[in-house]
Amino acid sequence: MPLLVMKFGGTSVADLDRIRNAAAKVQREVERGYDVIVIVSAMSGKTNELVGWVEKTSPLFDAREYDAVVSSGENVTAGLMALTLQEMGVPARSWQGWQVPINTTAAHSAARFVEIPRANLDQKFGEGFKVAVVAGFQGIGPDGRITTLGRGGSDTTAVAFAAAFDAERCDIYTDVDGIYTTDPRITSKARKLGKIAFEEMLELASLGAKVLQTRSVELAMRYKVRLRVLSSFDETDESSGTLVCDEDEIMESKVVNGVAYSREEAKITLVTVEDRPGISASIFEPLADAGVNVDMIVQNISEKNFEDHQGSVTDMTFSVPINQVERAKRAMEDARAAGRIDYDELIVDTEVAKVSVVGIGMRSHAGVAARMFKALADENINIKVISTSEIKISVLIDRKYMELAVQALHDAFGLEAA
Repeated sequence: MPLLVMKFGGTSVADLDRIRNAAAKVQREVERGYDVIVIVSAMSGKTNELVGWVEKTSPLFDAREYDAVVSSGENVTAGLMALTLQEMGVPARSWQGWQVPINTTAAHSAARFVEIPRANLDQKFGEGFKVAVVAGFQGIGPDGRITTLGRGGSDTTAVAFAAAFDAERCDIYTDVDGIYTTDPRITSKARKLGKIAFEEMLELASLGAKVLQTRSVELAMRYKVRLRVLSSFDETDESSGTLVCDEDEIMESKVVNGVAYSREEAKITLVTVEDRPGISASIFEPLADAGVNVDMIVQNISEKNFEDHQGSVTDMTFSVPINQVERAKRAMEDARAAGRIDYDELIVDTEVAKVSVVGIGMRSHAGVAARMFKALADENINIKVISTSEIKISVLIDRKYMELAVQALHDAFGLEAA
């Protein structure tokens, strides 16, 4: 039988009524002739509650027991979904990660997939079961202990099963009805996309779009898993939602397909760093060792003491997530104390935001940067840092202008048009 993977997020299974609503969508696919693997998240808010209980019980908790507790939310949802489907007359059973088994690495709370053997689920489908309801976000490590997969784990679980079982498609049900050209809360002109390429979705996810997690998109792109993002609260058909697919499936793409943003950014500048071979490694190795995620990087000749140093110093500017500022400062101060680097001043700006335009059409069209910069200039928005790739341009600007910048760029690239 053809096979589908259907994933339901926490808001889609938040209570028994919503579980029944999700089960009805599964039943419709079974009636269309599919065998279905359903991946479920914990009920909305449950994971945070479980994490809170662990932290109150043991502030310096054992990561293995943390995973044992936190993974239980998905187990509850899987059992309730299977019971609901059985009440509807659909042959279904629930599966926990260790029962499949979903084999992972031993990195508790941040495990990675190693293998998903097909034998157990294939046997049950052969016996007449139509639906396997699998608890997302979890697996089993080499030592036989339960593991969890970290943020976005259920999305990633769904894509991994779609790849392992050669699914026709992986449907991700959430509380939005697809991928939009930008956040509809910022501009009413935002338009739902019918299709978007894997690479574009990966950039948008990494730049702040919250609909899909980066890991799940990376996996889908690697294994060519066709993803469909759609709402669990709307009636759906074959044209519903947004299809995330290979670039070859998109007949003609716009130059820019989306505008993404991230509020939670900070800019750090090291003033008058010695300009010599290896200085960049001396700065960014300690940051990497401290687990700081550096994004945009700019190096330029330092204005301060330029004449005194005769051009032998530089300013190094980079952006980091705002919640990693203190970690980054400590890494730089420790590196200076150890004699690895020297600088006159460390300047932190926490009032910045990142705004990006993304589109595979940039590969074959010139002038995208010029149009972007002019649109921002027309709104008197100053650019602090610029970063580019083959299909994206990102700028760091004052956070107070973020929404204005998103609106201006959405208009400049005509994204409201089909």
